[in-house]
Amino acid sequence: MKLFNRTDQHRTFRGTIRGKRLTWLSTVVVVLAFAGVTSGITAPAALAANPTVVTLTFDDANADQVTAAQTLQSLGLVGTFYTPSGFVNNPGYMTVADMQGLVANGNEIAGHTVTHPDLTTVTSDEATRQICNDRVNLSNWGFTITDFAYPFAAENASLETIVKNCGFNSARGLGDIKTRFSCAGCPLAETIPPANPYNTAAPDEVDNTWTLADLQKSVTQAEPAGGWVQLTFHHISSTSKDPLNITPTLFNQFATWLKARPATTSVKTVAQVIGGTVKPLVSGPPAPPQGTGNLVKNPSLETLVNGAPQCWAAGGYGTNTANFSVVRQAHTGKVAEQLVVSGYVDGDAKLLPTLDLGGCSPTATPGHTYTLGAWYKSTTNTQFELYYRTGLGSWTYWTSSPWFAAATTYQKATWTTPALPAGASGISFGLNLFSNGTLTTDDYEMFDVGNPPPPPPPPPAGSNLVQNPSLETAGAGAFPQCWQAGGYGTNTAVFSTVATAHTGTKAEKLTITGYSSGDAKLLPTLDTSTCPPAAVAGHTYSLRAWYTSTAVTQFALYYRDASGTWVYWTSGPWLPATGTYTQASLTTPALPAGATAISFGLSLFNNGTLITDDYAMYDSVGAPPLG
Repeated sequence: MKLFNRTDQHRTFRGTIRGKRLTWLSTVVVVLAFAGVTSGITAPAALAANPTVVTLTFDDANADQVTAAQTLQSLGLVGTFYTPSGFVNNPGYMTVADMQGLVANGNEIAGHTVTHPDLTTVTSDEATRQICNDRVNLSNWGFTITDFAYPFAAENASLETIVKNCGFNSARGLGDIKTRFSCAGCPLAETIPPANPYNTAAPDEVDNTWTLADLQKSVTQAEPAGGWVQLTFHHISSTSKDPLNITPTLFNQFATWLKARPATTSVKTVAQVIGGTVKPLVSGPPAPPQGTGNLVKNPSLETLVNGAPQCWAAGGYGTNTANFSVVRQAHTGKVAEQLVVSGYVDGDAKLLPTLDLGGCSPTATPGHTYTLGAWYKSTTNTQFELYYRTGLGSWTYWTSSPWFAAATTYQKATWTTPALPAGASGISFGLNLFSNGTLTTDDYEMFDVGNPPPPPPPPPAGSNLVQNPSLETAGAGAFPQCWQAGGYGTNTAVFSTVATAHTGTKAEKLTITGYSSGDAKLLPTLDTSTCPPAAVAGHTYSLRAWYTSTAVTQFALYYRDASGTWVYWTSGPWLPATGTYTQASLTTPALPAGATAISFGLSLFNNGTLITDDYAMYDSVGAPPLG
């Protein structure tokens, strides 16, 4: 599967599906009236009278295939271009105008799914959407679409039926014709007509290990008995480092040689070989509607297929080496996903919900905003990178979140998206690495802000509701896990972890200088995670913290409302400066209607130093005594 190359603000697909090689066959039938041969290949007099048809096929709509098309045009040859409609008009791929030029010169545009998945790994509904909707998309651009190729040559009997029911007349396989690279016992050519038009045989795809002699032999070995030879090309470039590439010079040499074959060898498109009527268009089933609750499928990555999390895929762009693996360092459950980036020059890498048509990627609604979450450990900064699915079924880069700092223990990254653009129907997102480093992720979530997750069940009476209350578990940067800086106004606030703890080995120190206005404080994270203490509207709560301070301090309180937004609530009375640890306490008013959580902390609102430790929040009913 392909995942993103970025060009300015646009990103498109690049790469491979884990464990699968990106392949595709190109089938072109060329009819030639010249008798010249080269390279010591079998002389014309030795050829049988049986016709041989060669089809040159080009997979994936790569923009550099236009170079090959120009060679074909100059020689009067034609080809078949298997086109994933979701790639078209994206950087690095052909445009609709390019494709119109191909057809004007006699070439064929054919189907190759919308987003190029391994169809054997998706549901029947997703496969039907991929196959049928690709034909619909291409037809809506004005092309006549009758033939199909399986991405990665991955197919089975059920997929053959889907291809047929979507209105295609044929579908190409791969690797079932003999070459020096594979399938030594296979036939030398496909029959005309094929025994099974929905799994036509072809050699393995052409890559950078093929020579001119290999290309020529794929034709000459078939010529004595005749038949159909489909050759598959991906990149025709003098600069591409993709293994599925040959140079324009090699392609030109082969095409020129092919043009000069005897009249019994011809070059045709797949449609010219297969024939048949143009069948009515059929659309695939609609994508599942947006559900409720966590919209991410397999959010804890526990369900594995071929050793990788089901419904997830590797993504990235630029120049870097990204290695993905399943590890046992889980936040919950048994497994998490680890990404290691090395050799970084530019771009990024990330794990994403599969960029599909709705089988795995979360369905979303235009105009809605979504809260994203994921737990992570990282040796360097990370951020959420977001994509959305268009009405066509293609995927477009959308936006990125602010950076989240490196963390040696699991932290929860959370972020709320902007409103989803008009016409979008799905979201894919993931935490990325954009430098050398190691990132481990687990427990993803995506909630519609208008439909937040239900609150957790209330804890037993007398339970401290604060997470990491003694600040012992390290978090991102200078902050304990589940805690963050808060503040406003004009002042300089510096936070640090110190060993002068009330209990345990760690406390948090806040120093303010240059004070003009506002305040600063340490707070449970203002997000939608389980870090801020859950609370019940109408209840009152007993807040507590131990502190030393060179200036007066007070509790500042916030609550999370029903939409997931954090709102300033109230402040407590001033508490005096103290050189030894003293317990601060406050009983809140009744929590407002619709509120679901509380965040609170001791603030400094002047120049000075404040050290805090051992926070607590209890429901007033059942709260233990102070001290």
